[in-house]
Amino acid sequence: MAAAVLIENLKKYYGDVEAVKDISLNVEPGEIFGLLGPNGAGKTTTIRCLCTLSKPDAGKIEVSGISAIANPRAVRRRIGYVAQEVALDKVLTGRELLQLQADLYHLPSNVGKERVNTMIEVLGLQDYADKKTGTYSGGIRKRLDLASGLLHKPDVLVLDEPTVGLDIESRVVVWNFLRQLQKAGTTIFITSHYLEEVDILADRVAIIDKGVVIAEGTPSQLKDNVGGDRITLRIREFSPMEEAQNAKEKLEVLPFVQEVIINTAQGNSLNLVVKSQSDALTNIQQSLKDAGLPIFGIAQSRPSLDDVYLAATGQTLMDAELAAAGTRDVKAEKKQRMKE
Repeated sequence: MAAAVLIENLKKYYGDVEAVKDISLNVEPGEIFGLLGPNGAGKTTTIRCLCTLSKPDAGKIEVSGISAIANPRAVRRRIGYVAQEVALDKVLTGRELLQLQADLYHLPSNVGKERVNTMIEVLGLQDYADKKTGTYSGGIRKRLDLASGLLHKPDVLVLDEPTVGLDIESRVVVWNFLRQLQKAGTTIFITSHYLEEVDILADRVAIIDKGVVIAEGTPSQLKDNVGGDRITLRIREFSPMEEAQNAKEKLEVLPFVQEVIINTAQGNSLNLVVKSQSDALTNIQQSLKDAGLPIFGIAQSRPSLDDVYLAATGQTLMDAELAAAGTRDVKAEKKQRMKE
């Protein structure tokens, strides 16, 4: 069986800006695949090439074995695309907008009407369908946008930052709906810079940075590869450096402690990487007690996808976003997109 989405050695430039350097991905039918990375990493450009909205400068893209470069019309019939920014005609009602979308897909009248009604029901839009979209909240607008992308029953649903700007309640609604779609057999390709969103939803995830893939696997595999649990410890709310250094020396000799870092930006708190074991907190607390050092607060957690990104790049996802924002040539990208 052909891959639902196959991308090999994708490259894309906007003027002198190399938006995508070399990305290769293989998405299996029926899975939720997450593309994670900071703003400016190349996520949206990859999506635009996949959805035939931009032509790559090099590389191969296929959807269900069909080339998106050689046969874009056939690919468009097989994908549903929901962009990051919701663009709705504020004069139309939700039902009218969905019917217009059905007509644009050339669905037979009876089929289009049936699917519009189905989408309204499954996405909980009954109370809003006959109101003008200009009155909708952000969460309802996003649900309607999802409905538009699903009317023609695509094999692959492509979502670019599907919950950006939504409150947590609206995000959970979208997440639950995507899980239902997957159970029904739809392949979902999702880009996001929300770590928890990809962690919760994705069967597999690729993390990209500066236009290249830096890690790929299941969320659990990626986090396990980083190794060790994370412990955040405060001696006091704002510890003197001498006291924090003393605690660091006491803790880093413990056999299960792999690394201790003093975080000066957080009141000289201590960040530890420890081997996974149930009694780590107990042993740390006892060691500090024996040294006459107090504990203001302590917490243990498993590695996160941000730890994966940090291990691969030496910076957090937030730091990468700030760095990318300062180097992107937004004007060049917009000008090139206008040409396309």
